[in-house]
Amino acid sequence: MEAVVVRNLSKVYGKEKVQAVDDVSFSVSQGELFGLIGPDGAGKTSIFRMLTTLLLPDAGSATVDGFDIVKDYKKIRNTVGYMPGKFSLYQDLTIEENLNFFATVFGTSIEENYHLIKDIYVQIERFKDRRAGKLSGGMKQKLALCCALIHKPSVLFLDEPTTGVDPVSRKEFWEMLKRLKAERITIVVSTPYMDEATLCDRIALIQSGKILSIDTPNKIVGSYPDELYAIKADNMYALLKKLASFQRTINSYAYGEYAHASFTEGTSEEEVSEFLRGDGLSHVQIHKTKPTIEDCFIKLLKN
Repeated sequence: MEAVVVRNLSKVYGKEKVQAVDDVSFSVSQGELFGLIGPDGAGKTSIFRMLTTLLLPDAGSATVDGFDIVKDYKKIRNTVGYMPGKFSLYQDLTIEENLNFFATVFGTSIEENYHLIKDIYVQIERFKDRRAGKLSGGMKQKLALCCALIHKPSVLFLDEPTTGVDPVSRKEFWEMLKRLKAERITIVVSTPYMDEATLCDRIALIQSGKILSIDTPNKIVGSYPDELYAIKADNMYALLKKLASFQRTINSYAYGEYAHASFTEGTSEEEVSEFLRGDGLSHVQIHKTKPTIEDCFIKLLKN
């Protein structure tokens, strides 16, 4: 069964007619952990706001748990959990007061669904009398997730939940999501972090409001069409400039301390290395490397 179905969804903003979401279609199966992966401004938040009935689409349609996002907005609001990118709980209420408030709004109690939040809540329980506005980023994130889960939603929407959070809290957060998935909760998460894409069952790569590719992370990486090389030299700027001028270069860009590049079929490492050294570059290192989700994203963008 499909928990979320999106058909040709579009959203335009302002007099300038900025196309935030452009004819987007995808579906999410019940119990799946699905990721919307893309940079800031790609359209992820607009999609989430439409699916959680906070924003009306300009074109297209979508259903969540079989309910139409326009006609059945009240039913959707009672069955989904939503954690927006910006912390939006009551800053002047304590952890415990925020949780009790959201439980009451949904006609339930903390005790009734405590099994869902227990693993998360025990990490912040000793601060339960602290006001939400005084919490660290990681603790705010855990409180927001508890509040989104307190009514046992069938679908959980998490909009960039780990942005601005330290690496340890990011790791903990994804471990929490795995446990929630075991409870058969459908999870739709957005993130600008390409390394988090590999933690999802399936992903949609999105840029400028358009879906570039939808598949499992392994299949997207496996579909990379060219041999990929990691190249290093004493001067990154000169290296990138030189790679761009090489007639056999298909694609080249900075990737951490290396440049990643692919070349026309039949080009050897020795030929590339010789070309680079011929113009004053020194300490040139080159070796084949496995593509990542980020490499695939860049390739799709350039195409």
